Amino acid sequence: MHKAGFVNIIGNPNVGKSTLMNALLGERISIITPKAQTTRHRILGIANGDDYQVVFSDTPGVLDPHYKLQEQMMQFVKGALEDADLFVVLTDIREDFAHPGIIRRIENQGVPVLLLINKIDLSNQQEVVLKAEQWKKQHRGWHVLPISALVGYNVDAVFKKILELLPESPPFYPKDELTDKPVRFFVAEMVRERVLMNYQQEIPYSVEVEVESFKEEPNIVNIRCIIHVARDSQKGIIIGHRGSALKKVGTEARKEIEAFLGKKVFLELHVKVSKNWREDDRQLRRFGYR
Repeated sequence: MHKAGFVNIIGNPNVGKSTLMNALLGERISIITPKAQTTRHRILGIANGDDYQVVFSDTPGVLDPHYKLQEQMMQFVKGALEDADLFVVLTDIREDFAHPGIIRRIENQGVPVLLLINKIDLSNQQEVVLKAEQWKKQHRGWHVLPISALVGYNVDAVFKKILELLPESPPFYPKDELTDKPVRFFVAEMVRERVLMNYQQEIPYSVEVEVESFKEEPNIVNIRCIIHVARDSQKGIIIGHRGSALKKVGTEARKEIEAFLGKKVFLELHVKVSKNWREDDRQLRRFGYR
């Protein structure tokens, strides 16, 4: 008997969806930062075994859109609400998933739902038990489990439960595939991750990274990336005094990319002003949001 299916992870921004998917896969597919809205795309991560294939889907956090980029992010979430064999609704111990419309759509799909209460390492047993009972009363058909994706608590139990709930099916992808995204996507994400970690306020949310060239040679990979910003004033902040801030981003990103590719990397970063790209349909299409 072979089991396979699409497991779509839904939740608010910053509840740990990417951390959970990486933990379930045992691979670092999605970038992770303490900032909300780190994930902008829907990213598939594929777990393969002899008798199973689990296609996880990491999605952007559910939010009320304020500009076109966020509208497109929510389109990725809507897509994930329509093609699941199993939903993982991820909350954490400090918050609730208060989106009645989305909960209604999830329940209307008629597939199993696994409600995970994350970050229980920040709480105590009494609080966790009360929160679990609250969810069980609100949604009697849902399977409720407390977890800590960051420290790995109950992650094995989650994977076991997923396999139990998935339907019998042949695999959807070749068994040696880990994701649906190309290498260039992950390179761009690793650069964007370092921007998220190194800059404050609005800067990280105004940045998009594009891999302009990716040339693989026998002993080195030469990569040129463009960091797009929305306004002129942001360009100087990204570059920093005598290029120091951009150099730091480049050094950190290069090390991440080298570990990912398993090869030496020469990384060249340039900053370009792409006026108000977050509201520009043409540019959003170019960056893969449409």
